[in-house]
Amino acid sequence: MSLQLRLFGGGQPTAGKKISTSNDGSHAIDKSKVLAQTDAEVITPKTPGNFSSIRSVPVVPDPRYFTKEEADAIKALAKEKTDGARQSKRVYKFLGKIEAADKTVHQQHRKYEGAVAQNELGKKRADTGLAKKLHGLRPGYARLGLGIDKADSDARTRIDEIKTKLTGEFK
Repeated sequence: MSLQLRLFGGGQPTAGKKISTSNDGSHAIDKSKVLAQTDAEVITPKTPGNFSSIRSVPVVPDPRYFTKEEADAIKALAKEKTDGARQSKRVYKFLGKIEAADKTVHQQHRKYEGAVAQNELGKKRADTGLAKKLHGLRPGYARLGLGIDKADSDARTRIDEIKTKLTGEFK
């Protein structure tokens, strides 16, 4: 059975060993969370807004004559709305700059998170390399341990022989 099949499915691992599910190539990336709006009011294809507009005065449906009082009132309203439009233009410009700054912070944070994820993978690769290296050292340590056990056993045998020899002479 190929390593790829054992790692990603399609067969049973050999020797009754199970491959850890944390290494099976699965993920927990939820597309709906990735694509979720940052705010309920943000405009997207799924939430296109209401296409509202502004109308400060009603539409004049038919041609008509206006009085001097109406003309003076409309002139004052036009001056007020022109100033309001100038201030609104400034505010929308500033709001656009705030949105751009928010976007920059958001992008840089995601870039940072990507670096964290990439470096975490590098750290796990280093940990895996060390684990493999340590497993490779186990036979050597086993050999050393067996050598110590044999030396201990040999020493006990010799001590027992000496004890027997010494205690046997004095009987």
